[in-house]
Amino acid sequence: MSNEAALHPVTETSHDVHLDEHEEHHHHDTFITKYVFSQDHKMISKQFLITGMTWAIIGGLMSVLFRLQLGYPDAHFQILEDLLGSKWAKGGQIQPEFYYALITMHGTILVFFVLTGGLSGTFANFLIPLQCGSRDMASPFLNMLSYWFFLSASIVMLTSLFIATGPASGGWTSYPPLSALADASEGSKTGMDLWIVSMALFVVSSLLGGLNYISTILNMRTKGMSMTRLPLTIWAILFTAILGVLSFPVLLSGLILLLFDRHGGTSFYLSDIFLTETGKALPSEGGSAILYQHLFWFLGHPEVYIIILPAMGLVSEVMAVNSRKPIFGYMAMVGSLFAITVLAFLVWAHHMFVTGLNPLLGSVFVLLTLLIAVPSAIKVFNWLTTLWRGNIRFTPAMLFAIGFVSTFISGGLTGIFLGNSTLDIHLHDTYFVVAHFHIVMGVSGILGMFAGIYHWFPKMYGRFMNPVLGYIHFWITLAGAYLIFWPMHYEGLAGMPRRYLDYRSWLSFNQFGDLNRFISTVAMIVFAVQLLFVFNFIYSIFKGRRVMNRNPWGSTTLEWTAPIRPGHGNWPGEIPEVHRWPYDYAKDGREFIPQTEPLGSNESEH
Repeated sequence: MSNEAALHPVTETSHDVHLDEHEEHHHHDTFITKYVFSQDHKMISKQFLITGMTWAIIGGLMSVLFRLQLGYPDAHFQILEDLLGSKWAKGGQIQPEFYYALITMHGTILVFFVLTGGLSGTFANFLIPLQCGSRDMASPFLNMLSYWFFLSASIVMLTSLFIATGPASGGWTSYPPLSALADASEGSKTGMDLWIVSMALFVVSSLLGGLNYISTILNMRTKGMSMTRLPLTIWAILFTAILGVLSFPVLLSGLILLLFDRHGGTSFYLSDIFLTETGKALPSEGGSAILYQHLFWFLGHPEVYIIILPAMGLVSEVMAVNSRKPIFGYMAMVGSLFAITVLAFLVWAHHMFVTGLNPLLGSVFVLLTLLIAVPSAIKVFNWLTTLWRGNIRFTPAMLFAIGFVSTFISGGLTGIFLGNSTLDIHLHDTYFVVAHFHIVMGVSGILGMFAGIYHWFPKMYGRFMNPVLGYIHFWITLAGAYLIFWPMHYEGLAGMPRRYLDYRSWLSFNQFGDLNRFISTVAMIVFAVQLLFVFNFIYSIFKGRRVMNRNPWGSTTLEWTAPIRPGHGNWPGEIPEVHRWPYDYAKDGREFIPQTEPLGSNESEH
């Protein structure tokens, strides 16, 4: 189909609209029960989404601030001192302590509060009951609690930005001894305690959500919805939840031990340390900072897939719908999701090749790290084959899905460099690492999230987002992401280390001054375009073009059989029964066949 079809999705008579408006107002909730302490999975998903978007703006603004410093290290911006105060931006220049705090908070916010809480919290909550065919989650109350723990974690983390000693500044990984010694720096004081408490609350939220998602998918599918009839979105969310339930408790235990070291006089992570300011030795002995790295990365690497798997599921669904073709290799896609889930737990030490890891053990982790490329490649080939000769509709959602595949391929290829322990010794902690994980995890996760928002917005709010603004948003975001992060690979190959605020004292890195200015300029443009998306999102909730048809994209899955704006309970009558797999497109001369339609007499099940 043409772009015309993308701009103007199928509309039918207004019968659906009148019927659905009657159904929508059938339930009478107060403002508090409907919008604040809601137990409706759809409202909770919107709460996760809007909280995540708020964090994305804050985290993005932080990156603009430190890119300003990196691009123009000799300039003085009075607005910085007015905004941040003379302690953190004296003379209009960001101070080293605050620069490290900005880096720390930016990483923490984007990885956990946007790409984990925002992405999984939004789409797991919204899609599981609607695509599995259930009234709500297994436990709506625990579902509500998972959001409120997430919001509590957000408030604690936000509070740390306003205390006298500043927020945590130990990097987003918070390695000891910097994070374990309050005297180590300003950012190791109260800000670090708040960071740990916030992360503990966040872990509780993730566990409550994950257990709920698993229970609902396994136990509350509608009649006929076997596991092999589930959309790939649900498979991806299921494996994501399993990853979270098994790995987040390890981070929590690591953080508790860190609190003991900070306030209980223990030495889990502290060994023979001398304070440089006083020259005296600390009483700690026998601990190992490497233990923390093991505990952190046992979550930290599955965390990469906790971010990317939901995006993979969303992209698979959006691609099938807008290619007007069945997804290629459904069982191979499920199998590769399973393989990624298993291997995600077996590769954590590739983050630790420079810690003095036994070379034999290192070679085992190299093998396992490179092995995870196989299921990832299966998924890529299946997406490309789904697109091949498809009747593609270039909606904003479809463009973001294709953009996801592009960044996942290009970012994943650089992972082969870092997965090699010999090369990693040179590349570790350089801008090469920054470029790799921002493209493969950060940008790809964000693009997958945008694809999901544009695609399911009509079901969330009963209106369409403006597609023209969506196209502008996509092209500048994708081009900008490559212009920001691709050049960083070359800086990293030259050995340029990350997390420094000024590289002018290194003669060998002076050559990158103009490049850093270019990257910073593009970063500000891309951030501005995200504000355009936020405007489009908020404006469309109230003023967007109304959805007139329950199934505007011509999709086969169950959520499009519910009313345009489903009430609490999703379906006003009986829950639909499922008779076929979720990707019957271009079959028997028909453009699509819904899952609820019984098989014909001459039709075999897929």
